[in-house]
Amino acid sequence: MNIKNKFNHIAKASLIAAGLLFLNNAPVWAQAKKITPETGSKQPAPAPQGLAKIEPAPEKEDDFYKLISLPVPEDIILEVGGMATLPDGSLAVCTRRGEVWLVSNPAISGNARPTFKRFAYGLHEPLGLAYKDGDIYVTQRSELTRLRDSDGDGQADSYDKIYSWPLSGNYHEYSYGPTFLPNGNMLVTLNVGWSNSLGHGVSLVPWRGWALEITPDGQMIPFAMGMRSPAGYGFNGAGDFFYTENQGDWVGSGRITHVEKGDFVGNAESLRWTSLPGSPIRLKPEGVPNTGEPLYDVAKRVPELKAPAVWLPHGILGISTSGLLNDNTKGKFGPFQNQLFVGDQGQSKIMRVDLEKVKGEYQGVVFPFREGFSSGILRQVWGNDGSMFVGMTSRGWSSTGKELFSLQRLVWTGKTPFEMKTVRAMPDGFEIEFTHPVDKATAANPASYKVTGFNYKYHANYGSPVINNAGCPIRGVVVSEDGRKVRLAVDALRLGYIHEITAEGIKSNNGRPLLHNVGYYTLNNLPDGEKLTLTASTAGHDHAAMVAAARKPAPQKAAPATNAKSAASSTATRTTAKRLTSPPAAWNGEADYTINIGTKPGLKFEPSQFQVKAGSKVKVVFINDDDMLHNFVVVMPGTAIQVGEQAMKLGLEGQQKNYIPNTDKVLYHTILLQPNTTETIYFTAPDKPGEYTYVCTVPGHFYVMQGTMKVVGR
Repeated sequence: MNIKNKFNHIAKASLIAAGLLFLNNAPVWAQAKKITPETGSKQPAPAPQGLAKIEPAPEKEDDFYKLISLPVPEDIILEVGGMATLPDGSLAVCTRRGEVWLVSNPAISGNARPTFKRFAYGLHEPLGLAYKDGDIYVTQRSELTRLRDSDGDGQADSYDKIYSWPLSGNYHEYSYGPTFLPNGNMLVTLNVGWSNSLGHGVSLVPWRGWALEITPDGQMIPFAMGMRSPAGYGFNGAGDFFYTENQGDWVGSGRITHVEKGDFVGNAESLRWTSLPGSPIRLKPEGVPNTGEPLYDVAKRVPELKAPAVWLPHGILGISTSGLLNDNTKGKFGPFQNQLFVGDQGQSKIMRVDLEKVKGEYQGVVFPFREGFSSGILRQVWGNDGSMFVGMTSRGWSSTGKELFSLQRLVWTGKTPFEMKTVRAMPDGFEIEFTHPVDKATAANPASYKVTGFNYKYHANYGSPVINNAGCPIRGVVVSEDGRKVRLAVDALRLGYIHEITAEGIKSNNGRPLLHNVGYYTLNNLPDGEKLTLTASTAGHDHAAMVAAARKPAPQKAAPATNAKSAASSTATRTTAKRLTSPPAAWNGEADYTINIGTKPGLKFEPSQFQVKAGSKVKVVFINDDDMLHNFVVVMPGTAIQVGEQAMKLGLEGQQKNYIPNTDKVLYHTILLQPNTTETIYFTAPDKPGEYTYVCTVPGHFYVMQGTMKVVGR
């Protein structure tokens, strides 16, 4: 035994003696057995007197799903736009720079490294790729193209146009796909353009905002419309087609929608082309109410409009919904067979979605799944071994992952996390199924759960704050005999609403908390069936009322009138001084500095820095000339990320509160501005010289969208 092993052996023995070493997540003393004189049965030995039980370390996503980065040669800029797995297990990858690469040995088995060979080049920003019958198909900005390697040398020697569509030249006219349908035809999805002058999306040429069905011989059939930025697409386990949507005009938050031929899925701009031959509907833009009601409610009056199957709350479960992938790995990727994994480009993470059909319509639940990817996720595909390959880019869009691009592999470790596996709608609430049996004491306690319903506005403005949010009282809880399911009887459920379901108090039967304790269920229909029969032991409580009562301040004696007036004045000063939209009277209408701040593509301020004197009078005109929501927030030096993370924790209230957290680290700020809008604020520069950061605190933006206000001595 060498010195190091001898030391470890002695240390281990000492820990066992002290009862501090854990085996199988429990201390040794807890696993020891003793014989009781009464029964002769084995019982756990008691903990040593005076020694507190040490809880096992919290589990992390990485304990269950490992991220492995594939080394990419330095001379290859692999800004992934599309991916496909080839029959031999290699990957075909197209890039935003117009190339297609073949990646051999992507699983990096043994000591081997992946090899990269360029298959094609000279394409126009391909953002989708598919493989079929020996050929590779890519979707360029204006064309669906077949790439064929006729001589088998690993390079395309023919680039054949299958079908092309018009372009206006607008930068926002991205094109995605193809996806092969069961009939052998292909679907492509087309972005609308963007108008900075109008501040909303525009369909400047035919079929922008549409999904098109294209036959192998180049015939086009208009399929569906109403898409804004349909970056993600694919099929569920039942073979139905879904697409993912990004927040924007007519889109309050990210969402997933089941698409059938003839569906209108929400963005009114695409309806400009419904009079063209082949259009399956005749609805016009003026036929879409711009009232700010929830989309589900508008769809009752506009039969062509289809409500989403699942909403992804903005800033909580991503900001730029991207790739969609059905788990058909037959258990190789864990316990989530036939669920969907949905990427996010802006927040570099993946969510998990489970769908169900209720009364003929899809609805379902979305959970957090895996964070920490190294760039902005755009595409996911399965490897032949059941691991997930994730292709990424941040160029032009930016992401929380710092790399310009990346190709990573997500591998299940074989350990099953303690999660809410799914949530199903019930006639009087929800049923939660878990991946492990629950501790029945915590699971049967209504206080372990909270349900909140909310929605978004359906309107032509960009995005939406959360609206109509209200608690849903829990009337009762029933735990299944095997501890795998919990039935919640819930009041005040609303159709068309998203329901945040938290289970923070739940423990597994071995004392573990949930890896992720929240899910968001979109309720389009309530199923028929029996409702729970509640007894005294299963009766719940009004969680919303309890929270309100807990927050209600205790009665206090009235303060003297002068003090009350002083306090009110002080509060008004604190709440308004950080955002003054008119100059203080003492300025006599003049500022020492007027700074015009705009935006640049890629989540950047323009200019990225400016200089003022300490104590000077500063006027900032913030012009949001970008195609997404932004604010302008000046914070204390070195606190931009801290403030941004606090803004992200505002959760459902974030957009309503302009993503401005209540902290003294925030010095001055604008409100959250729609695209193509402006706000002017006034403030006195800090007395202390230094470099003060200005930042957009929208979730995901704050990591990169920063500038510097340099304050110098007088």
